[in-house]
Amino acid sequence: MKALIIEDESLIAKELKSKINIVADDIEVIETLPSLKTANRWFMQNAEPDIVFMDIQLSDGVSFELFEHYTLTCPVIFTTAYDEYAIRAFKVNGVDYLLKPIDEADLKNAIDKCRKLIANKSTMPNDLLQLISNLQNRQLQPPLYKEKFIVSVRHNWIPVETTNIACFVKENLNYLYTFSGDKYILEFTTLEEIEELLDPKLYYRANRQYIIHINSIQSIKPQENQKLTVLLKAPLKMEIDVSREKAPAFKKWLDR
Repeated sequence: MKALIIEDESLIAKELKSKINIVADDIEVIETLPSLKTANRWFMQNAEPDIVFMDIQLSDGVSFELFEHYTLTCPVIFTTAYDEYAIRAFKVNGVDYLLKPIDEADLKNAIDKCRKLIANKSTMPNDLLQLISNLQNRQLQPPLYKEKFIVSVRHNWIPVETTNIACFVKENLNYLYTFSGDKYILEFTTLEEIEELLDPKLYYRANRQYIIHINSIQSIKPQENQKLTVLLKAPLKMEIDVSREKAPAFKKWLDR
């Protein structure tokens, strides 16, 4: 089984992953996500895992917000520091919760419960969806993404609107390219930092070197090895490879 952890405390996430390995060594944790923003991006670009371990209170909001955007059919185990009285209602059809610090026996029981759901091909119960809706006691703000990038040109700072950026490229340094073909150096150290600031509906991390805007794509050519070659519109005309592993997620992102 493949599992996803959504947890903003890195040490807790690492400990949970270790305990999962101890009590259920057939479960592969494919990703650990630290925020709502990264979780939204992940579900936008990847297939649903078999099971999700989800903290309730994250650094940028409440994890229930994910259910407003995605209909998850996989079992969800909530991990939380809330007291048992406050979250007793989470003990509903096949969805469990774990109090922090997480007990290994409780973890194993919760996973076994999820195995039964998966074996029976059960889906997220309607009463849980209603419960999640009722528990949201405040209006969550939509994720905020960067509107401008400041670049340096001849010792002057120039703001570049994010809506004008066709792609980000890692060469010897990190660069942005506008739709008109202008190229600017960015001070960001990694593309990962840049990716965090972008709307995943508009930008896709094609590979280690490129993040591309959906409107910058001219055509996509399938290759014999199941890879894809993406051609960007003029004046850029860049050819960008998407790996065989990422190709299905890329097509899902594009076809919406």
